[in-house]
Amino acid sequence: MEHVVITGLGAITPIGLTVEGCWRNLTAGVSGVGPITLFDASDLPTRIAAEVKGFDPQDHMDHKLARRSHRSAQFALAAAYQALQGAGLTINEGNAPTVGVVINTGAGGVGILEEGTGLLLSGGPRKISPLFVPIMMPNAVACQVSIAIGAKGPVLTSTLACASGNYALVEAMHMLQRGEAEVMIAGGAEAGMTRLLLTGFCNMGAL
Repeated sequence: MEHVVITGLGAITPIGLTVEGCWRNLTAGVSGVGPITLFDASDLPTRIAAEVKGFDPQDHMDHKLARRSHRSAQFALAAAYQALQGAGLTINEGNAPTVGVVINTGAGGVGILEEGTGLLLSGGPRKISPLFVPIMMPNAVACQVSIAIGAKGPVLTSTLACASGNYALVEAMHMLQRGEAEVMIAGGAEAGMTRLLLTGFCNMGAL
């Protein structure tokens, strides 16, 4: 494959829940940073963050899928649906094996890991859901997207810190050039705004 082109886009961000909304606010200089509302940060050195606000997963997926997905996977699913619609792509039995997914992340389901640790310490093993590992693992995002949209081509996740999303586009391009797929759903997803992770960034001086 000589040329690789982007035909559809999707975005769930602190400054917009669509590509159009994100771009409009970005070019207008709108900031997504504000006081943290997801948890109590009153005792932390940093009490501001760029949170995704106003996002209801059930606007994009059914209740069962939303309940079995970590917040980062919910973001990725919503963005993937936007991208498919923008590309005018319908995945069916005929083309499903040619459609792959590369969605990278830095922290994966760190929020689920933090929550599960608290439940284990406070209530014991019976408090841990049997879905804990499938929801928490970093590649759950790409796997859940591929299952939800019906893609049956290659599925890949790499955890490359802040470069994760950019690298997903590069890897998707390489897979297309190698002929491993004809279409790739590619991008990055993160939902690392947790008390534990923010505390770690504060203590390392990154904020």
